[in-house]
Amino acid sequence: MPNRLRASTSPYLQQHADNPVDWWEWGQDAFAEAARRDVPVLLSIGYAACHWCHVMAHESFEDPEVAALMNARFVCVKVDREERPDVDAVYMTATQAMTGQGGWPMTCFLTPAAEPFHCGTYYPPAPRPGFPSFTQLLVAVHEAWSSRDAEVRQAGALVVEQLRAETAPLDPSPVDGTALDGAAASLLGEYDRTHGGFGGAPKFPPTMVLEFLLRHHERTGSREALSLVEHTATAMADGGLNDQLAGGFARYSTDAGWAVPHFEKMLYDNALLLRLYGHLARRTGSARYREVAADTARFLLDDLRVGNAFASSLDADAAGVEGSTYVWTPAQLVEALGPDDGVWAASVLGVTAVGNVEGGASTLRRVGEFDGRWEPVRGRLLAARAQRPQPARDDKVVTAWNGLAVAALAEAGAALGEPSWVDAASLCAAHVLDRHLVDGRLRRVSRDGRVGAPAGVLEDYACLADGLLSLHQATAEVGWLDAACALLDTAVVLFAGGEPGSYHDTALDADPLIWRPGDPGDNATPSGASALAGALLTASVLAGPEKSAGYQEAAASAIARNGLLAARAPRFAGHWLSVAEAAATGPVQVAVAGGGELAAVARAVVPGGGVVVAGEPGSAPLLVDRPLIGGSPAAYVCRGYVCDRPTADGEELRSALTRGL
Repeated sequence: MPNRLRASTSPYLQQHADNPVDWWEWGQDAFAEAARRDVPVLLSIGYAACHWCHVMAHESFEDPEVAALMNARFVCVKVDREERPDVDAVYMTATQAMTGQGGWPMTCFLTPAAEPFHCGTYYPPAPRPGFPSFTQLLVAVHEAWSSRDAEVRQAGALVVEQLRAETAPLDPSPVDGTALDGAAASLLGEYDRTHGGFGGAPKFPPTMVLEFLLRHHERTGSREALSLVEHTATAMADGGLNDQLAGGFARYSTDAGWAVPHFEKMLYDNALLLRLYGHLARRTGSARYREVAADTARFLLDDLRVGNAFASSLDADAAGVEGSTYVWTPAQLVEALGPDDGVWAASVLGVTAVGNVEGGASTLRRVGEFDGRWEPVRGRLLAARAQRPQPARDDKVVTAWNGLAVAALAEAGAALGEPSWVDAASLCAAHVLDRHLVDGRLRRVSRDGRVGAPAGVLEDYACLADGLLSLHQATAEVGWLDAACALLDTAVVLFAGGEPGSYHDTALDADPLIWRPGDPGDNATPSGASALAGALLTASVLAGPEKSAGYQEAAASAIARNGLLAARAPRFAGHWLSVAEAAATGPVQVAVAGGGELAAVARAVVPGGGVVVAGEPGSAPLLVDRPLIGGSPAAYVCRGYVCDRPTADGEELRSALTRGL
């Protein structure tokens, strides 16, 4: 059979290139083949770091008998959700509607017109309580298609019709101070006051919600909001979710107390968390949060960097065993460190004879007091860990996630005095613009320097633009601002929805799907629309007067369009609420003519969502008509259309920016 996956830029698709399944990539050719043969399409969606995707591949897709049944009865299509988030979004919506839940691997059966008529996730090789085997499912779907063809097609068409209606844009609703206070109160009521975060197991880092609450504290002075953020941030940083040796956070915790993670590490999680811990470090002055930010940045730079850009993820598995790289027994610690340091390390890292993972090993957590022994011990444990099998790396470069990394490294680097982080952000941004921007349009991914075919979606334009705006603030280089504005100007046209302030996730000329997705909800990453609103709001302050009003109006319209989402489901509107908090403060803007100590003060204490540009007078739009004072650097602070008098005094600037805290 033809090997259609070998040339893909997706490591996930290449993982399946040697399956006996006759896989097709997503595209018109596959559906034309299904129509020619009059068989359903079996759509399988996953990603390279997904543990259960690997399990199902080994159990079913590598089995010649199962593959023969798949090939005979279906046209089989394999999709990398990270490369085609548009396809994933459409069929995840269908899966959740049909089953009440979703996840990966996702398994959908479609008509040759791409309409879903049966959806699910993982299916085992043998029946389990509540689960048919994968083979049983294949036989049942084939029999339904063969005996009730018209009925099945009609069901698929009805699903599409219903989901199109349910995904229409919301009516506008203001997100003012009252609405922001209400969202904060709702979140405080849902909070897990024992462990931090929200909900039970599994528990995901609520990064964007924490960023909102931190900005809410900065605007209102709410100590309760800050306490909630610090409680959760400390619990996540000290738990097994955080790699205590090398830095970097895992995707989520399998328990409510952050102790045992699902061990895959994603670029987007760590970029968002770096930005959060950097913000917390400068707001609170906490050495611990600064340490976590530095460890997370080091993880990005040491473990995910590919050339000048960043890889997508590290796998959950190593040598076929989930988490085996990261867990320890007391005996292993003694073997690596000797009896004295080994026993001490076990006591402060929560490693016990019973363990907390399968096989009696333990994740590493901060449960005791660290002292001067820690850094040498950490180095020796890292050296011992390096001798173990290591997780595979998905080294494709995703535009949106690299945009998040650029923003985090530029912002945290400038605020915490780490110029090497800003330099890394600059190199990454230049690489993505050079490789992924083709004829003025973004592509979604590249690998080994070769750009992939999938077109960029809304989050790619928005997150990259946001990163470029952060770089402009960190460096005062106008080229980054110009590139960001060009992306925003393109995005507001290409992705505009049917109502003012609404946006689709795919471009108006993208390959057609059964409906044009446009999910405004913030999930693992900011939604494309909320990321766009945030970038537009920032650009409205940084760009010149010819663009400022248009960007501000577009941002306000997008925020209002999603006011009902923010009010009804604030846990899934964290970035929307963060952007609305920034809008409520103006956003705060600081122009520092001449730079120096004043620039350092401004970056260290400016509220989240505020902007700082420092440089020679007139060298950037925000520095126009902002001269030196008596030949010395001067800071100009404005909130919206109201400005303070300029100051040359660092303490006066600090006081102006921290008023009420």
